[in-house]
Amino acid sequence: MSLLTDEIKVQVKESLADLSSKVRLIVFTQTLECMFCRETRELIEDVAALSEMIDVEVYNFIVDAPKAREFKIDKIPALVIMGEKDYGIRFYGIPAGYEFTSLIHAIRLVGGIGSQLDPATVAELNKLAQPVHLQVFVTPTCPFCPQAAVTAFEMAFVSDQVTADVIESSEFPTLAIKYQVAGVPLTLINEQTRIEGTVPVPMLMEKIRDAIQPQE
Repeated sequence: MSLLTDEIKVQVKESLADLSSKVRLIVFTQTLECMFCRETRELIEDVAALSEMIDVEVYNFIVDAPKAREFKIDKIPALVIMGEKDYGIRFYGIPAGYEFTSLIHAIRLVGGIGSQLDPATVAELNKLAQPVHLQVFVTPTCPFCPQAAVTAFEMAFVSDQVTADVIESSEFPTLAIKYQVAGVPLTLINEQTRIEGTVPVPMLMEKIRDAIQPQE
């Protein structure tokens, strides 16, 4: 049974109709002891069935350990969203609820639609001299989380120095405790600088500059 209603399928198919380049959705799962692994795989397969431009690859996190290392996957369920190359866009957990829109946006982003970031922000991101790792903690019931997730994905898309992990907080309680996730969205920059809530792109860029600035 599909996880998507007929109405949602129609909407998603329309959203994916203008993809101009191939999209690879790479799912890392496991047969046993993985919350929402099966549901995540089925959801991604349902989405892929709505567009000829989307290919799905499914790997077992344990059996296919070399492939997991290749994509730097350290927890499951995990999803790599690729276009012509690997942009460093990852989703950990099931992209359900409000986060389903983040998934569709990421697919459109790498599938030829491109970034909506303003040219000045893109130029600054392209000049980054140090790696920036964005981790965005979200939950499926948070209506403000997709904006933070999408911004991180777009930054990873335009800059080879940026990687973006969106993490479904309730599926990874150990990480939520480690990073003291009291509310979502929470964005971490290089595991140190914290941004609580949704903030404008210029403010996020300011925090990125502060995070990579040499410490005296």
